[in-house]
Amino acid sequence: MPRPNMNMKIGASPRCRCFCGASGTREAVVTLSLEEYECVRLIDYNGLTQAECAERMETSRATVQSLYAGARKKLARFLVEGTRLRVDGGHYQFSGNKESDTMRIAVTYENGQVFQHFGHTEQFKIYDIEKGEIKSSRVVDTNGQGHGALAGFLQEAGIDTLICGGIGGGARNALSEAGIRLFPGAEGDADEQVRSFIGGNLNYDPDTVCAHHEHESGADCGHGDCGHGSCH
Repeated sequence: MPRPNMNMKIGASPRCRCFCGASGTREAVVTLSLEEYECVRLIDYNGLTQAECAERMETSRATVQSLYAGARKKLARFLVEGTRLRVDGGHYQFSGNKESDTMRIAVTYENGQVFQHFGHTEQFKIYDIEKGEIKSSRVVDTNGQGHGALAGFLQEAGIDTLICGGIGGGARNALSEAGIRLFPGAEGDADEQVRSFIGGNLNYDPDTVCAHHEHESGADCGHGDCGHGSCH
């Protein structure tokens, strides 16, 4: 039975959205939608029943049963076949519960646009979100801090979520250790990207990388550039 094209309630955005299996191949990818992820989070992680999960997501129990069964099958394939696993897409919106009432988002920023090289970011635009609305925003200077220090800079600023363009592996690890959710591969007007994120339809690519600084030292990440474009 096809899933209705409606926005179900999501209580929390995944902190990690891309996982590499044992096979290490880039071709075989299993994609878990945000609704499927939410079912697994609520039922298997938080211990809710399917009925309670349906109430939280403001959908029917039959829909939850279908989503949950599909999610478990995808997770089984990831574990058994060693594919790559992505959590992305779907029809959802963030709910107004305590997990998402308030949020502080940073965007790599230059002249109103999402700056495309995290490590060379000279400014961030920081947004305070309350109940799905932008309550305030401001532009802050990084004072020339490099890749390693920027994660700490964002952590000290109380950032929950970063939206950016290209970003290298070391910076990804630093952000993960700081507990900052990452949404790379975004482009265009910074304000519009934040509004899209709040609405659950941000156009981003979790596989986007920025290996510019690594290429300078002769290393190669296998991508040849920063995801889909230049890191400059």
